[in-house]
Amino acid sequence: MRTAPTRADRRKRTRAELIAVADRRFSADGYHATSLDAVADEAGFTKGAVYSNFSSKEDLFFAVYQGRVERAVEHARAVIDAAPTASGALLELVAESSARRDRDDGWLAVFLEFWTYVLRHPEHRARFAALHARATEPFVEALERHVRERRITLPLRAPELATAFFASGTGLNLERLTQPDVVGPELAVRMQELFMAALEAPPIARSDTDASES
Repeated sequence: MRTAPTRADRRKRTRAELIAVADRRFSADGYHATSLDAVADEAGFTKGAVYSNFSSKEDLFFAVYQGRVERAVEHARAVIDAAPTASGALLELVAESSARRDRDDGWLAVFLEFWTYVLRHPEHRARFAALHARATEPFVEALERHVRERRITLPLRAPELATAFFASGTGLNLERLTQPDVVGPELAVRMQELFMAALEAPPIARSDTDASES
């Protein structure tokens, strides 16, 4: 016998529907151009329903971002667990990311729009930074696994290298939005191949002159 959904069930469903619509609207129209009224109308709710679930447009965007991060982290960990080597897993993830840019839904552009918005609104920085760090966790874990597999020592801490690895892919994908004739889908993969090769290369000896000039 089916039971009627509880108030908590209805609220959860309403929240999920609002997030799904907001994801589409933010990606299609941008952060600033998307209004809560538009999200409520498309989802079939009142603006009051939006505010009963989210304190502000920023809060709604963070909910969208968190959902994307959690899905990405779950997928990345599955790829890393299934791959025979950590370096192979990292390159597979980069290749997937590049392929997604070929069918970009607008998320990268709105993500960068919100990132610049956060820079001017420090009250949101801690929350944004926490989600951003969460997104890099699988890369940190993969680099730590790479160290164990290759029995090497990293030149920097794994979180620092993972951030650089992650930022490189993001930056190249951003360049693809503005220079598709220069930055093709294979460039990000090639750069990450060079990144992984550099990790296994012996450290470059620095002269006393180099040290004094740094």
